[in-house]
Amino acid sequence: MRYTLADVIRRALTVLDEYGLADLSMRRLASELGVQPSALYHHVANKQQLLALLADEVLRRGARPIDEDAPWPEQVKAICVILRDAMLAWRDGAELVSTVYAFGLGANSPVEQLITTLRAAGFAESTALTGAKALLYVTFGHTGAMQTHLQAASAGAIEAPVDITSHDDLAAALELVTTGLREHLRSEA
Repeated sequence: MRYTLADVIRRALTVLDEYGLADLSMRRLASELGVQPSALYHHVANKQQLLALLADEVLRRGARPIDEDAPWPEQVKAICVILRDAMLAWRDGAELVSTVYAFGLGANSPVEQLITTLRAAGFAESTALTGAKALLYVTFGHTGAMQTHLQAASAGAIEAPVDITSHDDLAAALELVTTGLREHLRSEA
């Protein structure tokens, strides 16, 4: 059977969810598809490209609209919560997305949304970029820690599972960052 790139991505997401990022190999994916590993290279150049495509798919599937009429602090918080939820929807999603972003391979849509929102709010280009990255790093860090905690609890390594429906910690951290950005914007005026 011939597979399309979309088929490969769908199966790779299944493998990610079942086995985790550490065990998502080209060999395992090929085995899951019933093909030789070399057949995957008709669709992707290497594992890094596969991971980039997976991260972008995780973000695409988790995308939700934001209220563009809301004040900019609410918009950037919504972007970060949507990012968090998209990453938490998949086993090792936070590690996947943050790694792909850190390597410059993809997963750029949240930072682009954040930069666009901050520019529209009147921030200088350099401040919009720095602010977007600060918001992104807070979200990556929070979500990665939460995902690690959830996985440790599910494996029985720790007793206290975390409530993934609670946005309190992330909301508080984002409020600190947006408060600093708001003050910076006032000082630029």
